[in-house]
Amino acid sequence: MGYPGKDIKQYETPVRRFDRTRMEEEVRLIIEYGLRNKREVWKAESTLRRYRRASRDLLALEFGKPDSPLIAVKRQDLLGHLHRMGLVKADADIDDVLALKVGQELERRLQTIVYRKGLARSPKQARQFVTHGHIAIGDVRVTIPSYRVRTEEEALVRYDPQSALVHELHPERGRIVKGGR
Repeated sequence: MGYPGKDIKQYETPVRRFDRTRMEEEVRLIIEYGLRNKREVWKAESTLRRYRRASRDLLALEFGKPDSPLIAVKRQDLLGHLHRMGLVKADADIDDVLALKVGQELERRLQTIVYRKGLARSPKQARQFVTHGHIAIGDVRVTIPSYRVRTEEEALVRYDPQSALVHELHPERGRIVKGGR
């Protein structure tokens, strides 16, 4: 039977399965962000789809009642959540939510942030470091590459203190050597 809640898919598959341009774009994203498979791209697309749907619903509500305080609270909740997640700036509006791209969502993954901070030499190595337990956020070891890092957590991403990668001379550590060697 399975665990409760495990049967619910977190993504929607593409309607046109063999669309060449979509498939090429998915492969480009997989290579650029070091993803495991297309399902991770589809999850990011589905997340953005939910945000866009919520913002379109807000626009429809505002059209009917432009001065409603409840709608203003919902707007602030949505924009505040997206700002905490690092997807929009503090002064963003609904149009910025509608303009979000899949790459912006993939940039907030722990795997990508580890690579961008220089803790790994490639996105694939960043994924391996995360899954093997070498990366921590603050004092907590995180082993999920798709973990969405909030903006306040981004500065806390580092090697886990109990990991062998803490040592500067570890051979797998992505370091820049000065002097040409």
